[in-house]
Amino acid sequence: MALIEFRNVSKSFQLHGGQMLVREHLAHFFRGRKKERFHALKHVSFEVESGESLAIIGANGAGKSTLLSLIAGLSKADEGTVKVNGSVAALLELGSGFHPDLTGAENVRLNALLLGMSRKKTNELYDEIVEFAGIGDFISEPLRTYSSGMMMRLAFAVAITVNPEIFLIDELLAVGDAAFHAKCLDRIHSFRRAGKTLICVSHVPVMLQELCDRAIWLDHGEVMMTGPLPEVMETYAGRRTPAV
Repeated sequence: MALIEFRNVSKSFQLHGGQMLVREHLAHFFRGRKKERFHALKHVSFEVESGESLAIIGANGAGKSTLLSLIAGLSKADEGTVKVNGSVAALLELGSGFHPDLTGAENVRLNALLLGMSRKKTNELYDEIVEFAGIGDFISEPLRTYSSGMMMRLAFAVAITVNPEIFLIDELLAVGDAAFHAKCLDRIHSFRRAGKTLICVSHVPVMLQELCDRAIWLDHGEVMMTGPLPEVMETYAGRRTPAV
Protein backbone atom coordinates (compact mmCIF):
# COMPACT_ATOMS: atom_id res chain seq x y z
CA MET A 1 0.00 0.00 0.00
CA ALA A 2 1.30 3.43 -1.00
CA LEU A 3 2.16 5.82 1.83
CA ILE A 4 0.67 8.76 -0.12
CA GLU A 5 -1.90 8.44 -2.86
CA PHE A 6 -3.49 11.14 -5.03
CA ARG A 7 -6.30 10.12 -7.36
CA ASN A 8 -7.63 12.70 -9.86
CA VAL A 9 -7.17 15.52 -7.35
CA SER A 10 -8.24 19.07 -8.17
CA LYS A 11 -8.07 22.17 -5.97
CA SER A 12 -9.14 25.75 -6.69
CA PHE A 13 -9.28 29.02 -4.79
CA GLN A 14 -11.64 31.96 -5.14
CA LEU A 15 -10.14 35.11 -6.58
CA HIS A 16 -11.25 38.25 -4.74
CA GLY A 17 -10.51 40.60 -7.60
CA GLY A 18 -8.98 43.33 -5.45
CA GLN A 19 -10.76 45.86 -3.25
CA MET A 20 -14.41 46.75 -3.87
CA LEU A 21 -16.83 49.16 -2.24
CA VAL A 22 -19.73 47.74 -0.21
CA ARG A 23 -22.20 48.69 -2.95
CA GLU A 24 -20.13 46.74 -5.48
CA HIS A 25 -20.18 43.64 -3.26
CA LEU A 26 -23.95 43.97 -2.90
CA ALA A 27 -24.38 44.41 -6.65
CA HIS A 28 -22.39 41.22 -7.29
CA PHE A 29 -24.46 39.36 -4.69
CA PHE A 30 -27.89 40.38 -6.01
CA ARG A 31 -26.92 39.83 -9.64
CA GLY A 32 -25.72 36.33 -8.76
CA ARG A 33 -22.40 36.97 -10.42
CA LYS A 34 -19.95 34.16 -9.74
CA LYS A 35 -16.46 35.06 -8.62
CA GLU A 36 -13.55 33.75 -10.62
CA ARG A 37 -11.50 30.85 -9.27
CA PHE A 38 -7.82 30.00 -9.60
CA HIS A 39 -7.28 26.31 -10.37
CA ALA A 40 -4.15 25.39 -8.40
CA LEU A 41 -4.27 21.64 -9.16
CA LYS A 42 -6.03 19.90 -12.04
CA HIS A 43 -6.69 16.14 -11.98
CA VAL A 44 -3.40 15.22 -10.30
CA SER A 45 -2.65 11.54 -9.72
CA PHE A 46 0.48 9.93 -8.26
CA GLU A 47 1.69 7.62 -5.49
CA VAL A 48 4.61 7.77 -3.05
CA GLU A 49 5.92 4.59 -1.47
CA SER A 50 7.43 4.36 1.99
CA GLY A 51 11.09 5.41 2.00
CA GLU A 52 10.92 7.41 -1.23
CA SER A 53 12.38 10.89 -1.56
CA LEU A 54 10.31 12.96 -3.97
CA ALA A 55 10.95 16.41 -5.44
CA ILE A 56 8.08 18.62 -6.62
CA ILE A 57 9.35 21.00 -9.29
CA GLY A 58 7.78 23.72 -11.41
CA ALA A 59 7.59 27.48 -11.87
CA ASN A 60 6.03 29.82 -9.31
CA GLY A 61 2.27 29.26 -9.23
CA ALA A 62 2.53 25.71 -10.58
CA GLY A 63 0.69 24.23 -7.57
CA LYS A 64 3.64 22.86 -5.58
CA SER A 65 2.76 24.40 -2.21
CA THR A 66 -0.92 23.54 -2.68
CA LEU A 67 0.02 19.91 -3.21
CA LEU A 68 2.07 19.89 0.00
CA SER A 69 -0.77 21.51 1.95
CA LEU A 70 -3.10 18.69 0.86
CA ILE A 71 -0.61 16.07 2.04
CA ALA A 72 -0.23 17.91 5.36
CA GLY A 73 -3.99 18.01 5.81
CA LEU A 74 -4.08 21.81 5.89
CA SER A 75 -6.63 21.93 3.07
CA LYS A 76 -9.01 19.56 1.32
CA ALA A 77 -9.34 18.65 -2.34
CA ASP A 78 -12.33 19.92 -4.32
CA GLU A 79 -12.35 16.74 -6.38
CA GLY A 80 -10.61 13.36 -6.18
CA THR A 81 -9.11 11.58 -3.19
CA VAL A 82 -5.99 12.15 -1.09
CA LYS A 83 -4.81 9.31 1.14
CA VAL A 84 -1.91 9.70 3.59
CA ASN A 85 -1.01 6.60 5.60
CA GLY A 86 1.50 7.97 8.10
CA SER A 87 2.37 10.82 10.45
CA VAL A 88 3.42 14.08 8.79
CA ALA A 89 5.67 16.94 9.86
CA ALA A 90 5.74 19.93 7.55
CA LEU A 91 7.91 23.03 7.05
CA LEU A 92 5.64 24.86 4.65
CA GLU A 93 5.79 28.49 5.75
CA LEU A 94 8.23 30.29 8.01
CA GLY A 95 6.75 30.58 11.48
CA SER A 96 3.62 28.53 10.74
CA GLY A 97 2.30 26.93 13.92
CA PHE A 98 4.25 29.42 16.05
CA HIS A 99 2.85 32.34 18.09
CA PRO A 100 4.89 35.57 18.02
CA ASP A 101 4.05 36.53 21.61
CA LEU A 102 5.16 33.20 23.10
CA THR A 103 8.80 32.48 23.90
CA GLY A 104 10.86 30.07 21.84
CA ALA A 105 10.58 27.51 24.65
CA GLU A 106 6.79 27.83 24.77
CA ASN A 107 6.58 27.56 20.99
CA VAL A 108 8.68 24.38 21.02
CA ARG A 109 6.20 22.70 23.35
CA LEU A 110 3.16 24.04 21.50
CA ASN A 111 4.45 23.07 18.05
CA ALA A 112 5.47 19.59 19.21
CA LEU A 113 1.95 19.02 20.52
CA LEU A 114 0.46 20.24 17.22
CA LEU A 115 2.67 17.72 15.40
CA GLY A 116 1.31 14.90 17.55
CA MET A 117 4.04 14.49 20.16
CA SER A 118 2.88 13.78 23.72
CA ARG A 119 3.78 16.09 26.60
CA LYS A 120 5.96 13.37 28.11
CA LYS A 121 7.87 12.82 24.87
CA THR A 122 8.23 16.55 24.34
CA ASN A 123 9.76 16.93 27.80
CA GLU A 124 12.17 14.06 27.06
CA LEU A 125 13.32 15.60 23.77
CA TYR A 126 13.14 19.27 24.72
CA ASP A 127 16.88 19.66 25.41
CA GLU A 128 17.73 17.90 22.13
CA ILE A 129 15.45 20.26 20.19
CA VAL A 130 16.90 23.37 21.81
CA GLU A 131 20.49 22.19 21.31
CA PHE A 132 19.87 21.44 17.63
CA ALA A 133 18.26 24.85 17.06
CA GLY A 134 21.35 26.52 18.53
CA ILE A 135 19.73 29.88 19.30
CA GLY A 136 21.17 30.16 22.83
CA ASP A 137 19.45 32.41 25.36
CA PHE A 138 16.95 33.56 22.74
CA ILE A 139 14.98 30.39 23.54
CA SER A 140 13.53 32.37 26.47
CA GLU A 141 12.64 35.43 24.35
CA PRO A 142 9.37 36.08 22.45
CA LEU A 143 9.36 34.79 18.91
CA ARG A 144 8.68 38.29 17.55
CA THR A 145 12.29 39.17 18.46
CA TYR A 146 13.69 36.38 16.23
CA SER A 147 15.25 36.77 12.82
CA SER A 148 13.92 34.63 9.96
CA GLY A 149 16.99 32.39 10.28
CA MET A 150 16.36 31.80 13.98
CA MET A 151 12.70 30.96 13.34
CA MET A 152 13.74 28.46 10.68
CA ARG A 153 16.23 26.85 13.08
CA LEU A 154 13.55 26.37 15.70
CA ALA A 155 10.91 25.13 13.25
CA PHE A 156 13.26 22.61 11.66
CA ALA A 157 14.53 21.39 15.04
CA VAL A 158 11.01 20.64 16.25
CA ALA A 159 9.75 19.09 13.00
CA ILE A 160 12.67 16.70 12.50
CA THR A 161 12.83 15.66 16.16
CA VAL A 162 9.20 14.51 16.33
CA ASN A 163 10.40 11.73 14.00
CA PRO A 164 7.50 11.67 11.52
CA GLU A 165 7.03 9.05 8.81
CA ILE A 166 6.68 11.80 6.19
CA PHE A 167 8.66 15.06 6.19
CA LEU A 168 7.56 17.93 3.93
CA ILE A 169 9.91 20.82 3.12
CA ASP A 170 8.95 23.90 1.09
CA GLU A 171 12.00 26.06 0.33
CA LEU A 172 12.80 26.77 3.98
CA LEU A 173 16.34 25.43 3.91
CA ALA A 174 17.23 28.42 1.74
CA VAL A 175 17.11 30.43 4.99
CA GLY A 176 19.99 30.29 7.49
CA ASP A 177 23.76 30.13 7.63
CA ALA A 178 25.93 27.54 5.91
CA ALA A 179 26.80 25.64 9.09
CA PHE A 180 23.18 25.14 10.10
CA HIS A 181 22.24 24.29 6.52
CA ALA A 182 24.85 21.48 6.57
CA LYS A 183 23.53 20.25 9.93
CA CYS A 184 19.99 20.13 8.51
CA LEU A 185 21.11 18.16 5.48
CA ASP A 186 22.96 15.70 7.70
CA ARG A 187 19.81 15.17 9.80
CA ILE A 188 17.69 14.70 6.65
CA HIS A 189 20.12 12.07 5.36
CA SER A 190 19.80 10.25 8.69
CA PHE A 191 16.03 10.53 8.34
CA ARG A 192 16.20 8.93 4.91
CA ARG A 193 18.56 6.16 6.04
CA ALA A 194 15.94 5.28 8.65
CA GLY A 195 13.54 4.50 5.80
CA LYS A 196 11.37 7.59 6.18
CA THR A 197 9.72 9.51 3.34
CA LEU A 198 10.77 13.00 2.20
CA ILE A 199 8.88 15.35 -0.12
CA CYS A 200 10.72 18.52 -1.03
CA VAL A 201 9.95 21.70 -2.96
CA SER A 202 12.91 23.86 -3.96
CA HIS A 203 14.15 26.00 -6.83
CA VAL A 204 17.73 24.98 -5.98
CA PRO A 205 18.66 22.01 -8.24
CA VAL A 206 21.75 21.08 -6.21
CA MET A 207 19.65 20.61 -3.09
CA LEU A 208 17.11 18.43 -4.90
CA GLN A 209 19.87 16.35 -6.45
CA GLU A 210 21.34 15.74 -3.02
CA LEU A 211 18.09 14.83 -1.30
CA CYS A 212 15.71 13.32 -3.86
CA ASP A 213 15.54 10.31 -6.19
CA ARG A 214 12.27 10.92 -8.03
CA ALA A 215 10.42 14.03 -9.21
CA ILE A 216 7.04 15.33 -10.29
CA TRP A 217 6.93 18.32 -12.62
CA LEU A 218 3.87 20.53 -12.22
CA ASP A 219 2.84 23.26 -14.67
CA HIS A 220 -0.25 25.40 -14.01
CA GLY A 221 -1.60 22.70 -11.71
CA GLU A 222 -1.12 19.78 -14.10
CA VAL A 223 1.37 16.92 -13.93
CA MET A 224 3.67 17.24 -16.93
CA MET A 225 6.07 14.41 -16.07
CA THR A 226 7.04 12.00 -13.32
CA GLY A 227 10.13 9.80 -13.09
CA PRO A 228 13.76 9.69 -11.96
CA LEU A 229 14.92 13.11 -10.79
CA PRO A 230 17.70 13.64 -13.40
CA GLU A 231 15.35 12.89 -16.30
CA VAL A 232 12.53 15.11 -15.04
CA MET A 233 14.86 18.00 -14.22
CA GLU A 234 16.55 17.81 -17.61
CA THR A 235 13.21 17.89 -19.42
CA TYR A 236 11.92 20.69 -17.19
CA ALA A 237 15.04 22.79 -17.76
CA GLY A 238 14.76 22.33 -21.51
CA ARG A 239 11.04 23.01 -21.94
CA ARG A 240 9.89 25.25 -19.10
CA THR A 241 8.83 28.85 -19.45
CA PRO A 242 11.01 31.10 -17.27
CA ALA A 243 9.28 32.07 -14.03
CA VAL A 244 8.30 35.70 -13.61
